Amino acid sequence: MSLFGSGSGSPVPKSGADVKAEIVQQLQQEAAMSNARLLIEKVNENCFDACIPAPGSSLSSQESTCLSSCMDKYIQLWNITSKTYISRLGQDSKRMG
Repeated sequence: MSLFGSGSGSPVPKSGADVKAEIVQQLQQEAAMSNARLLIEKVNENCFDACIPAPGSSLSSQESTCLSSCMDKYIQLWNITSKTYISRLGQDSKRMG
């Protein structure tokens, strides 16, 4: 996606609003990727430490169950937090005009 043309043939000038929308979309995608990486890091840190006391070459069924449960809880919490944050941003955006 090019900010300054259609990418095929002659460039088509874009309005300031189009450029702004594309930049906002790109920033949102980058933020989502950053958040996904952070989520994976936190799940690895917290769930691994809590569920695997002695790392080995394979997981026991208890360790596997613990990891699944921990990851599910962490992801649910992440989703709730993200939805709340997005809602708050929307409210703040409406107040600012």
